[in-house]
Amino acid sequence: MLSDDHAVGAISACGSKINQTPNLDRLANEGGVFNQSFCCNSICTPSRAAILTGKHSFQNGVLTLRHSLSPVPTTFIREMRNAGYETAIAGKWHLHCEPQDFDFWKVLPGQGNYYNPEYLTAEGSVQEVGYSEDITTDTILDWIQNKRSQDKPFVACCHFKAPHRAWFPPLRHMEKYTKTTFPTPDNLADDYAGRSELLQKNEMMIARHLFWDTDLKVSDPGPNASRLDFKMKDGVVNDDELHRMTPEERALWDEFIKRRESELQNEALDDEAFLEWVYQKYLADYLGCVASIDDNVGRLLDYLDEAGLAEDTIVVYCSDQGFYLGEHGWYDKRWMFEESMRMPLLMRWPDTIEPGSKFEQLVQNIDYAPTFLEAAGLETPADMHGTSLLRVVEGQEIHEDLYYHYYMNRPHGVPAHDGVRTQRYKLIHFYTTGEYNLFDLEDDPTEMKSVHSDPAYAEILQAMKLRYEVARERFEIPNEFPPLAAPLTVEKQI
Repeated sequence: MLSDDHAVGAISACGSKINQTPNLDRLANEGGVFNQSFCCNSICTPSRAAILTGKHSFQNGVLTLRHSLSPVPTTFIREMRNAGYETAIAGKWHLHCEPQDFDFWKVLPGQGNYYNPEYLTAEGSVQEVGYSEDITTDTILDWIQNKRSQDKPFVACCHFKAPHRAWFPPLRHMEKYTKTTFPTPDNLADDYAGRSELLQKNEMMIARHLFWDTDLKVSDPGPNASRLDFKMKDGVVNDDELHRMTPEERALWDEFIKRRESELQNEALDDEAFLEWVYQKYLADYLGCVASIDDNVGRLLDYLDEAGLAEDTIVVYCSDQGFYLGEHGWYDKRWMFEESMRMPLLMRWPDTIEPGSKFEQLVQNIDYAPTFLEAAGLETPADMHGTSLLRVVEGQEIHEDLYYHYYMNRPHGVPAHDGVRTQRYKLIHFYTTGEYNLFDLEDDPTEMKSVHSDPAYAEILQAMKLRYEVARERFEIPNEFPPLAAPLTVEKQI
């Protein structure tokens, strides 16, 4: 099970202070949580490619949102299918090519929609009625129950769209959190001092860079209209979600929108009050989408129990990256900072992972493919960069450091950058300006001050730079990597 933009801080088994996820917690309690799981490129398409191929972005060819996984390199899906596994995927794909090596596929075009979505299949497109997470789960359950060969082992990929922007919860969770007051992060009003000046050029601040109608579900913000820098225009993220609804759904949403915007009609809020208002609404909608995932995780776990498959099935839940829930004043991902680099990873592996386990070793999304292959008794291809997580379960360290590289330049005001992370330190290289930032994660877990110029860290800085150069050599990253130097290879919106 793979979600999109699910922050670790929005899973109660991972320490959430803002919501409860009982079904994800059940998975964690019956298996284990990998608390130090990270992505190698915090953006949807590249991270999905890294999960499938077990390789860093530069080597699998999917560096940005606009690159296609085509021609398809070796993936764990292909290796397992060749070994006799039957394979299926439903939900978000977003790799700009038709899914390969799947016996069955039914995927959302591009980002897809929450309400009454279209799906693409090998036979053509189909229009469904309902909420995307429920439909995707229905599809996978139907395949496992009715469409697969009952005498073959299987790999089923249930890929949720949620909780991707623009955060439209199902009707059952539309007002789940409207009366909740969420605690605010200490750095919600971050001024970005003490780090690269590039941070101040970001365009992902919840108090400035959201859209009134799609993001905040407000059509008339009254005297607060000028608060947001961005104005709505055609073609922006999921701007047609309301138009996809049935008349009954639309009526309920229209009433919800009126109630929300009434809070803004009477007075212009000051900076602090407006930031608080946006934060509370953003989290309420985001967590309503997370609740829909939790519902469907429960449905899948219940079915495995009822069908007698639970003891023979490895169940994995992860996201393609983390997400900012107001930390540093942000939404979105991309940066190498903790909230977007860290990924949730829950795994139930009967007779292998002891229930309630918590693993603190460094792991990365390139490790998932080798793990699934070893579980199936298969060899890991020599060109995969990752290492099976079975070593971690056995108590070993598999990475002394992790390499990260974000190749896009300037979407959301985030420059291309790369770096390395150890258990304690993180070095970020903003190579478009030649800057290094160094963070001591033990003393500064929220990354509020770079110590790259502190004489007390001079030796650590040099050691981290050496690790950085060794990592780039290990993964054959060019010494100079101009932003977006590789050709863009979008084939289709799929």
